[in-house]
Amino acid sequence: MNDPTVSPQKLVAASLKRERSRAGISLAELARRAGIGKSTLSQLESGDGNPSIETLWSLSVALGIQFSALVDAPRPLVEVIRLGDGPTFGASEADSYTATLLSAARPGTRRDAYLIRADRGKPRLSQPHARGVVEHVVLCSGRADVGPTESPVRLEPGDYVNYPGDVEHTFDAVEDGTVAVLLSES
Repeated sequence: MNDPTVSPQKLVAASLKRERSRAGISLAELARRAGIGKSTLSQLESGDGNPSIETLWSLSVALGIQFSALVDAPRPLVEVIRLGDGPTFGASEADSYTATLLSAARPGTRRDAYLIRADRGKPRLSQPHARGVVEHVVLCSGRADVGPTESPVRLEPGDYVNYPGDVEHTFDAVEDGTVAVLLSES
């Protein structure tokens, strides 16, 4: 469904079928709830209709979903980012710390996930983020001192820590090849 050659009518058709199936209601029942003709709904689900905004709005209300669920291409259920892929920050020869964005916060959420790779050397000092931000770190390999700059904790592989991200904090690898997953939320 992320194919730009798919017409809006086909996108709406697929979305209607998917959402009606999820709701577990018949074509006739959805048409009744939305106040539209069964034949109109049948045409829309086959991709032959050209619905008005009012019709789509009525259908979204009848299905109990956001309007956008009928007109926006669905996101994949499973998303994979292979090691080495994804936007990476801090990847210069002078840096011993890189962060690869794994998952940006989607609308309505406030969390980002990163894969951290760091070598011994210069600790990564981060200035305070917005008030209420909390960072979660799971160390995958290596060892690192992580947390508020005034009181970081030593992490070993498999260890987890969370700390306020709205204070100055650090990630200081004490072994080359240190890898961690960082989740930032507010």
